[in-house]
Amino acid sequence: MPLQPGDLDALVDVEGLLVGHDQRLDEHWATGATAVLAPGGAAGAVDVRGGGPGTRETDVLEPDHLVQAVNGVVLAGGSAYGLAAADGAVRWLGERGHGVPVGGPGEVVPVVPAAVIFDVPMNDWGNRPDADFGYRACENATSTEVRQGNVGAGTGAVVGPVKGGVGTASAVLADGTTLGALVVVNAAGSPVDPDTGLPWTPTPGLRAPTSEEVEAARPRYAGRPGRHGAVDRPLNTTLGVVGTDLRLSKAECRRLAVAAHDALARAVRPAHQLVDGDTMFALATGTGAALPEPGEPGWSSRLDQVSAAAAEVVERAVVRGVLAAEPVGEVTCYTRLYPSAQE
Repeated sequence: MPLQPGDLDALVDVEGLLVGHDQRLDEHWATGATAVLAPGGAAGAVDVRGGGPGTRETDVLEPDHLVQAVNGVVLAGGSAYGLAAADGAVRWLGERGHGVPVGGPGEVVPVVPAAVIFDVPMNDWGNRPDADFGYRACENATSTEVRQGNVGAGTGAVVGPVKGGVGTASAVLADGTTLGALVVVNAAGSPVDPDTGLPWTPTPGLRAPTSEEVEAARPRYAGRPGRHGAVDRPLNTTLGVVGTDLRLSKAECRRLAVAAHDALARAVRPAHQLVDGDTMFALATGTGAALPEPGEPGWSSRLDQVSAAAAEVVERAVVRGVLAAEPVGEVTCYTRLYPSAQE
């Protein structure tokens, strides 16, 4: 049975999570940052499957490490330079007293893991997100942010032969548990089957493009497009955050992050290559119910059920990010490449 989307069909349907974007898109820039904030704290985990990740503070998410809650996750463009966007998020959260108490009133250290995509060819050299991007993304964070495509960290994203971007989706299970995902789709692999012109993931609202469009698109699958022509070194990375209102441990969150990669491997083919830095985070705000204790009857089956649902939400978010993207420079988008696919 298809999952029932939440009210906004977005990650912000998960109580306790906020999403904000900041980006710059003009003839010299196509990059940005996205902040997923958990001001009240959330259990977190990460799973890195790509061979070329760019990450910050992911070790803190290990189940056996001291800190048990994070205050947010920052996703950004700019490759390793873009990790500076997390500095702005740390500053913004610290100014508001969100973080690990380390002294007197207001003396906190925010915990903000981060990861970046490689969107450098979409910008003039030297144009990349800095701490101000991260700070503004936090300033813009709300519980109603649902924009997709060329926003935030997805502004300069490219996936296979087409423009990538931010995608988001959610689901509410029969017992009221809410799951949501936000994905920045920027992969060497393709989200589209070149033989059919349709996403690998079955997508309501799309029909098979004409054979003429399919054949005309084939040459684009031979290389990596860039803003001003083909890119010689196709470095990439798909990032994502899957969230839930369940009360989960860090180890249980890790299972959701693993499931998120299952979704990526279904929606983008091939995935997890050496030139990808695919990184998936999981956050559990704990505003809802708890699972049975590990070892108790029903614990493993319930966690598997939630993980499977998380994978479906992530997979749908990937496709939505591709369909929402718009062209930038010479990088076309799915809806321009296959116009007849839209019903």
